[in-house]
Amino acid sequence: MAVRAAVLPAVGSPLEITGIELPDPGPGQVRVRLAAAGVCHSDLSLSDGTMRVPVPAVLGHEGAGTVVAVGEGVGHVSPGDGVVLNWAPSCGGCHACSLGEVWLCANALKGAADVYARTTEGTGLHPGLNVAAFAEETVVSASCVLPVPDGVPLTDAALLGCAVLTGYGAVHHAARVRQGETVAVFGVGGVGLAALQAARIAGASKIVAVDVSPGKEDLARAAGATDYVVASETTAREIRGLTGKQGVDVAVECAGRAVSIRAAWDSTRRGGRTTVVGIGGKDQQVTFNALEIFHWGRTLSGCVYGNSDPAKDLPVLAGHIRAGRLDLSALVTERISLDGIPAAFENMLAGKGGRALVVF
Repeated sequence: MAVRAAVLPAVGSPLEITGIELPDPGPGQVRVRLAAAGVCHSDLSLSDGTMRVPVPAVLGHEGAGTVVAVGEGVGHVSPGDGVVLNWAPSCGGCHACSLGEVWLCANALKGAADVYARTTEGTGLHPGLNVAAFAEETVVSASCVLPVPDGVPLTDAALLGCAVLTGYGAVHHAARVRQGETVAVFGVGGVGLAALQAARIAGASKIVAVDVSPGKEDLARAAGATDYVVASETTAREIRGLTGKQGVDVAVECAGRAVSIRAAWDSTRRGGRTTVVGIGGKDQQVTFNALEIFHWGRTLSGCVYGNSDPAKDLPVLAGHIRAGRLDLSALVTERISLDGIPAAFENMLAGKGGRALVVF
């Protein structure tokens, strides 16, 4: 059956909106009709080669939809069920999984190397980050689908698949923000907006949003920011000025740029914590000297997928949504069609907006 999809023919090439042929789901597989898919900066990083992806591929890893059909052996979902796509399913058997660090699963992306569909000319297509959400329908491993929690609208649920799990997890799991602490979030995109809401939920006493665009201040404040700083060479000094010259307890960096990682580190107090969520290229080199590492006593840590376990975290997030503490729609600055994805990529490159959501 042919469906429309956004295909990346080669790394560095423009996306092509075209028809593809999907097979019926095989054993252990699920076919999903997409309701919505978020356009994440990671998709842009895959398309330009910052992150590796087998090509040609259908990108998109943040999505939700309705189960159309299931293959043999699938029992946890049925046709008609609403599901969230999980692009990084844990295998349960590798070393990281045995330690309970499922977000570091060594086998999470093995499915991305498979051919899951074909072009109408017969060329094999790979599922970008396992799930190929930039398509009207997709076929995925059953481990890549989780039931949509009660009370969460199906279209909004797409955001749970990456932006919210990552931003919320960065604050609550990786940085472990505590009641009353001060927080700075660098980068006000989809993940950054989720991190701002998460900091508010955690009870942070001051939440500083930082971005290169002055036009994102209203978005940031609506998400929970108490202060807004336009990124510059004096960012760290401005943040210290907002915190009694001490610096924030926690900085969450969502841009993946060397300059913002360094600024986030410099913005924290002595003994502060910096969590890096953004995915940068190998050319983004961050340097520190040995004396400052000793003197400041700060912690710098990476964060993958918010250090989250989707199966455990989705019910928690749903509770926040139902209680009105977490507003998924506030993350979305543009609702587009499949044909609007290339323009959404351009907006991300220009630093515009929060999350663009493809609504099918």
